[in-house]
Amino acid sequence: MPAWSDSTPAFVIFEPITRKAATAIWNKARRLDFRTARKGRHGGMIGRSALNVLSVLIFDFLDYQSGRLDPSYAAIARKARMCERTVAKALAKLKMLGILTWIRRCHEERGPWGVRLKQQSNAYALMTPPILSKDDPPPPLPHEWGAVPPLPEPLDVAAEALKAGDRATMMAALESDPGDELAMLWAGFYRAMDEKEAREANRKPD
Repeated sequence: MPAWSDSTPAFVIFEPITRKAATAIWNKARRLDFRTARKGRHGGMIGRSALNVLSVLIFDFLDYQSGRLDPSYAAIARKARMCERTVAKALAKLKMLGILTWIRRCHEERGPWGVRLKQQSNAYALMTPPILSKDDPPPPLPHEWGAVPPLPEPLDVAAEALKAGDRATMMAALESDPGDELAMLWAGFYRAMDEKEAREANRKPD
C-alpha cells in the first residue's frame, strides 16, 4: 500500500508505560464517559465504540515494557469485533478528546524500480484524559458545540479545505477514514497529481 502524504520513514521511539499507569488512563476515560452521559443516550462523550477500541489497545496490544503500540486497523477491528470504518471513527474521537495520538509511519522498499515508500501501521501513544472535579459541570457533547454531526464526514471537511486552498488539510481529511472508499479514491487522485507535479518539477531541462 502506498504511503499516506503525512507518513514518516523515521524511526519511532516508544515510551515505556507501567500497566498501572495505562490502567489509570482507562479508568479515567471510563469515568469521563460516565460523568458526561445524558439521559436517553448510549454512553457519554467518548461512547461505547471508542471505549472498546481504547480497551483493546491498552489491554491487548500495548507492550508495557517497551511502550510499543502499533496494531493495524484490521487487528484492532478483529479484537474489538467491529468493522475497520468504526475503528477509524473511534480512533479519531479518542484523538479529538486528547486520549490518544499517533504518528503515521512508512518504510522504504527498494527494488529494480528504485525506492518506494510503503505504508506501515500507526505508532500510537496514550495520553491522560481530562479530569472533571465533583463541582465541574459535564463538558458539552460534541453536537452542543455547534458541530453536527459530531465528526464531520471526510468529504465535507475536504471540500471546505479545498475552497480555502488548504491542500494539506484536504488530504488529511480524505485519508482520515480508510473505510470511506470514495474519499480514498479522491485521495489517490490528488496524491497521483502531487507525484506527477513533483516529477515534472524535478525533471532537468534538456
